[in-house]
Amino acid sequence: MTRGKNQGLSNSKMSPAAPSQSSEGQNLESISSTLSVCDSSITIEESHRRSAAYGLDKEIRPEFSPLHRTDLSLLIEKNQRLHTHAVPVMETLYEQIFNTHNMVLLTDANGLIMHSLGDDDFLEKANRVALSPGVAWSEESRGTNAIGTAIAEQKPVLVHADEHYLCANHFLTCSAAPIIDCHGKVIGVLDVSGDQRSYHKHTMALVRMSAQMIENQLFLSTFEDAIILHFHPRPEFIGTLMEGIASFTPAGRFLSANRVGQFQLGLSLVALQSHTFSSLFGLPVSSLFDHYRTAAPGLLNLCLHNGIRVYSRAQLHRTNNAFQHVANTAHDEKQIHEKNQKEIRQDSQRLSCLRYLNTGDPQIAAVIDKVKKVLGRDIPILIVGETGTGKELLAQAIHNDSPRAKSPFVAVNCASIPETLIESELFGYTDGAFTGARKKGSVGKILQANGGTLFLDEIGDMPLNLQSRLLRVLQERLVTPLGSTQSIAVNVELICATNCDLRAMIAKGEFREDLYYRINGLVVKLPPLRERTDLQIVIEKILAAEPTDVLHVVSPEIMKLFKQHRWPGNFRQLSNLLRTAMVIAGDEKEIRREHLPDDFLEDVEASNTGCIERTESINIGEHSIISHANLEKIKISAIQKILEENGGNVSATAKMLGVSRNTIYRHYATKK
Repeated sequence: MTRGKNQGLSNSKMSPAAPSQSSEGQNLESISSTLSVCDSSITIEESHRRSAAYGLDKEIRPEFSPLHRTDLSLLIEKNQRLHTHAVPVMETLYEQIFNTHNMVLLTDANGLIMHSLGDDDFLEKANRVALSPGVAWSEESRGTNAIGTAIAEQKPVLVHADEHYLCANHFLTCSAAPIIDCHGKVIGVLDVSGDQRSYHKHTMALVRMSAQMIENQLFLSTFEDAIILHFHPRPEFIGTLMEGIASFTPAGRFLSANRVGQFQLGLSLVALQSHTFSSLFGLPVSSLFDHYRTAAPGLLNLCLHNGIRVYSRAQLHRTNNAFQHVANTAHDEKQIHEKNQKEIRQDSQRLSCLRYLNTGDPQIAAVIDKVKKVLGRDIPILIVGETGTGKELLAQAIHNDSPRAKSPFVAVNCASIPETLIESELFGYTDGAFTGARKKGSVGKILQANGGTLFLDEIGDMPLNLQSRLLRVLQERLVTPLGSTQSIAVNVELICATNCDLRAMIAKGEFREDLYYRINGLVVKLPPLRERTDLQIVIEKILAAEPTDVLHVVSPEIMKLFKQHRWPGNFRQLSNLLRTAMVIAGDEKEIRREHLPDDFLEDVEASNTGCIERTESINIGEHSIISHANLEKIKISAIQKILEENGGNVSATAKMLGVSRNTIYRHYATKK
């Protein structure tokens, strides 16, 4: 059975290079050999011999005892970096094989499954052979299988049907690739296992590319005080899986290279340890820093030690003073900001992409559909909506899905910066530009976003006198820092957000009309939480994203209450409420009424009873009128009666009446 989705990952950065007839192109064609699959027949034969030596019986269904939940949590914690970087890639991979009777698995270096994603119709079959988290799939315990054999061979392995050593596993087809760290050590395995009838030859290619993506992400996050060089003979492949990546100390000493980088350099990881940046690329490291002092540096053309010319792009990470002798203050600040933004993107990756924001509400789906059509088209986006509706989250997701995802995302809240400082914050300043200015000046937010995305939140609160300067920067693409006469070219994608009615502000002379038409290339409106139809899915995602040992759920009673609430604070209120409830619930899985803050319950109670308390109830037939005051007396009397029946137990009374304890105390005090 073949599926169209198995033809390749949707991410364009995961596409292999096209063949070329040049010497550099031929070099390119053979890059895949660094990640080649083992020779199938020889590999399977040798693995079967090892399996027999372990004393495994082919006909016997092996017993298994998965790790206890606590031990599994410890295993994931021990492999936290691998788990963090692998899960988003696994989800992308699973989207390509969805509904093909397959599952995606991640294991540690010993073959212990840590995480899995799969089709429901296949999971039941998988559970029969313990293809689930907490179970070991090494060759010693399961015989010949893709996971265990990939670990033994340290290369990608395909094991199909009766190639599995155990007969119980003959219904499977499995494609696995080891994940190797920057020291050349296997730290885990990525695997796709499925029904052997649904085998597709492209599955292995998807697994190999996904494993390589995980390796590259781990590589980039490992060297925080290093020069990271991305290189390739063809410039269009910089930033793709085909690029070589190498890391160096600030002084130029070689640290490590990914597997593609090792192949392009023509040297093993061990042999590369004796090299420097200069000996490998024929350029002193100081020249690299000089190149990146410019405002918008392009790709560098370098010559490898073997004579092949490559294009390159460098990242100059720093967390201490290592680069102070070669980079000026402005450049340093930019690198610090890029590192911080990278960490923010990694931490929020699970919930910050457009596909994760699309949770079933038709209004949100329409917004995302419009946004996707303008990604990378240099069209400014204006996001409008009430406070707390997720405007910055949408802006971050737009950036993460755009071609500028690897460049900085700089957010500026125009309402939170004092009016006297917003100009210097946005445009930067030179040394001595004003009293109290930082020595050697400062890079403004706009220049920090150069090459990436500038997000101006609450733009309606930007002072009128600065709106004209911003308009000029957006039109001319030039920034002039305070105290300077030199303009610097800048290239940013612009996203703005506001909860104000900008058209009404224009009518009042509070917002420039020409700036409004410059920032509203595409206007999208985020609905308030009370109008959304996907509240339950959103709540489940927020709960799942919290790093706790217990996967909390909301009780049906509380979910009904949540759906009736108006949520004046929107997502900000909902997120804070759920985090508080999870802490109070502790090890209890279900979030119930007693886990919710009293003030929230009072707000809910007030909103539910407010209409009754503000009107009079008139019984025409009996000509009787119950005033608000009488209703209050009846309520107090009822509360007092139930309180007495519960022996004065306020908590029990509140639970019985479905109100907060503060409500009981308040009415009891009125009675007294």
